[in-house]
Amino acid sequence: MDKKYSLGIDFGSLSGRSLLVEVETGLEVACVVSNYKHGFIEEKLPATGEVLPPDWTLQDPQDYLDVLAETIPEVLRQAKVSASDVIGIGVDFTACTVLPIRSDGTPLCFLPAYRSNKHAYVKKWKHHAAQDEANMLNKIADDRGEKFLLRYGGKISSEWLFPKLWQILNEAPEIYGAMDHFIEAGDWIVMQLTGCRVKSSCAAGYKAIWSKQEGYPSNEFFKALDPRFEHVVEEKLSYDVKPIGGKAGELTEEAAVLTGLLPGTAVAVGNVDAHVAVPAVGIQKPGQMLMIMGTSTCNILLSTNEINVPGICGVVEDGVLPGFVGYESGQSCVGDLFDWFVHHCVPAEYKQAAESREISIHQYLREKARLQRPGESGLLALDWWNGNRSVLVDVDLTGLLIGMTLATKPEEIYRALIEATAYGNREIIETFEQNEVVIDELYACGGIAAKDDFMMQIYADVTKRPIKISDSVQTVALGSAMFGAVAAGEAKGGYDTIFEAAQTMPHLKDIVYKPNPEASMVYDQLFAEYKILQDYFGRGENDVMKRLKKIKRVSRNHG
Repeated sequence: MDKKYSLGIDFGSLSGRSLLVEVETGLEVACVVSNYKHGFIEEKLPATGEVLPPDWTLQDPQDYLDVLAETIPEVLRQAKVSASDVIGIGVDFTACTVLPIRSDGTPLCFLPAYRSNKHAYVKKWKHHAAQDEANMLNKIADDRGEKFLLRYGGKISSEWLFPKLWQILNEAPEIYGAMDHFIEAGDWIVMQLTGCRVKSSCAAGYKAIWSKQEGYPSNEFFKALDPRFEHVVEEKLSYDVKPIGGKAGELTEEAAVLTGLLPGTAVAVGNVDAHVAVPAVGIQKPGQMLMIMGTSTCNILLSTNEINVPGICGVVEDGVLPGFVGYESGQSCVGDLFDWFVHHCVPAEYKQAAESREISIHQYLREKARLQRPGESGLLALDWWNGNRSVLVDVDLTGLLIGMTLATKPEEIYRALIEATAYGNREIIETFEQNEVVIDELYACGGIAAKDDFMMQIYADVTKRPIKISDSVQTVALGSAMFGAVAAGEAKGGYDTIFEAAQTMPHLKDIVYKPNPEASMVYDQLFAEYKILQDYFGRGENDVMKRLKKIKRVSRNHG
């Protein structure tokens, strides 16, 4: 019998990739990555040169179509696999990444009339300029006693769908009026492949305040936000919410020409990048938390009980795996923080030394930082360079580094930043436990987990838990490929459930990072200090970070 394959298409923050996987074994046959040509649009709008305000992060959806056109034919060529042997396609995307479109799927920014309007473009997950709308939404929801707030830790984030859509209504009503739909980028890609506009239950549940039991918030709530918003769901979204693990449709003739695949190939309902990784590490039961570690970190946890945990990103029935409630939490800045440091704070002689040894500057700094003992530098940081996603849910918070002297070295700061992200992760874990959500095991995947043993050991020491690591460098894409195999079904050579796929397709590394008790004792002391700083700067006692951001905005606007 010929081998069958599924394709996982993973759209990250700055690149997309196609991974071809052998369905029966989970063997990763080939992977091709394509960087987005426009990257993040954060400073100027390319079409006009317009300077973007602070906290804006846009993208051009043409980059996503280029991923399909460039990576899929190439992955088939590299693998020497016939398109006739590819039975299913799964798609995941960073979320909440959203764009305004016409009914035929055309993004408004593709139309000449709107190319120069910044609100016509994709708003990336890290677009934080809708914080005013998020603040007002949360206040009105709280005043009205809206129960949905409890499912999201008490706050709706500015990163999510409705604050971003409300921002468009407030600042560009002409774009709001011109759009037929406001759609998650993952659902838009599925639409490009199948011609079907299907809203993923994962994206709807975690990013658009939808629940399996209650649906969206009421029209009365949206009217309380803004009378123009009263019918926002029926006018701009979709009630056709389909569960993950289902089939969204089949590849169209047009999409087949674009990708080199065959028309009629099964396409799974779209998914969110972090959530799709859970079955790809073999997690199938409660108490196992997965850390998806990249530019940011997402924490996903299964449970059989829905408990309202303060400061989490959401709890959604069937949001990760059927039959379970899935909890999401996370950190907005992890890999991005280390990249910021090496680009802006590392002296030239360090970079030259790394180049002379033909290693990355990250590796060079880790080698130096590895020689330090926990606490030796006297440094402590708050990891809020891109705001706080959990458990404070406040994008207006900013980073902090304390304890520096004239003797402080770059590698000491680098280590302190790594430790700060570990403290933030421990705070998330302890918040779950304080609210009776059990966490027995930690798993990790993503580029950091795959490559950085130094950082993973620090995480084990700080959290005081063993950490198991995915054997796949492309765990998220593997998860999408698994859902693609489920969309195809057993009759086509795939699987009928994601649990069946999770029996054979995932693989873990042999190594398990175990906590060092001596290091953990020191980190307990440092974490206690982290908590003091977190509460002081993050819970309202001293809002200096927000005051500084306000001064910054005013100064820039008058510049």
